[in-house]
Amino acid sequence: MDPVSRLVEFVDVRLGVKELFAKELSGYLLPKRVNVWYTLGAVLLALFSLQILTGILLLVYYIPDVEKAYASVQYIMNEVPFGWLIRMLHAVGANVIVIALLLHMLSVLFMASYKGRREFTWLSGFIIFNLAMGLCLTGYLLPWSQLSFWATTVATDAPGAIPVIGELAVEFLRGGSTVDSQTLGRFFALHVVGMPLVLLGLIGFHLFCVKRRGISPPPFDTDFKNAELLPMFEHEVHPGGIPFFPNYVVKDVAVICFFLALQLAVIFYAPGLFFPASAFEPADPFVTPPGIKPEWYFLWAYQTLKIFPSEMIGLGVQGAFMTFLALLPFIDRGAERRPFKRPLFLTCYALGLLAFVAISVWGHYS
Repeated sequence: MDPVSRLVEFVDVRLGVKELFAKELSGYLLPKRVNVWYTLGAVLLALFSLQILTGILLLVYYIPDVEKAYASVQYIMNEVPFGWLIRMLHAVGANVIVIALLLHMLSVLFMASYKGRREFTWLSGFIIFNLAMGLCLTGYLLPWSQLSFWATTVATDAPGAIPVIGELAVEFLRGGSTVDSQTLGRFFALHVVGMPLVLLGLIGFHLFCVKRRGISPPPFDTDFKNAELLPMFEHEVHPGGIPFFPNYVVKDVAVICFFLALQLAVIFYAPGLFFPASAFEPADPFVTPPGIKPEWYFLWAYQTLKIFPSEMIGLGVQGAFMTFLALLPFIDRGAERRPFKRPLFLTCYALGLLAFVAISVWGHYS
């Protein structure tokens, strides 16, 4: 017996890993027609793991102080061996994660995968999406550049439109009336410790929900039938389906590699895509650079506030929209999952997607 086999046997006698492998990997069956959109969960898991790894490496040299933060980032970029690559992987990775999150949410909506008593799965995923946005916002300030300082100032101004508690909300976010050292310290603590801990717990719960309830099959086959729900818990099984390992793991790895290649392509061939000139200037509270706007994934919210005559109305519209999305599994109770059998949903889906893109483009050029 070779050394690897002896090691496997040694571990198996003590932990029963062969039985676990057969049950949870090679014996875990997915729907026959499962498509590439189902790989986005694994893609996000890989991208979040990369963010944690690169974030830890950046912490070795980053200094969360208004007098030293910008210089420490420049030191990482220019002096630390491969520091520029680690920093760019982290910064560009945040944008790639948002793209993957949006695609994952859109695919779940289109295939109505939130149905079939998957409310907890949807809610946990929706909170993960919003928490990822919060991580992007808090991490955006840490380089303490002109772009990060003024974009954070604009973003944290928005809650000020809330009646009665608006000013208190702004002070709570910033740690004071303006973006300063208190804000940097607060955002650093949230970005490095607070939010990641909550995110890891939510990801674990989300994976538990997916695994416990079972994978919903894609609703595109001619012989697809909407599931009939029993009056008790049941795990959705797929007899005759494809094994998770190695069949679907290969597809997972291929799509993960595609997203990593996309990330590296941006870093090597278009490094300025997410970094305008103001990202390379130290923060100056007394000089406002022209054309400062939030990151692309916040442009829709930024422009919504400008569309309405009152920022309060804009915040109310955003809040109502996000609340509707969060409660969608409780609102859409029909059993039908096939998109082309749901013309009203398909129309709203298409119009909503077009509105999101149009308002974001409008916000970029306004």
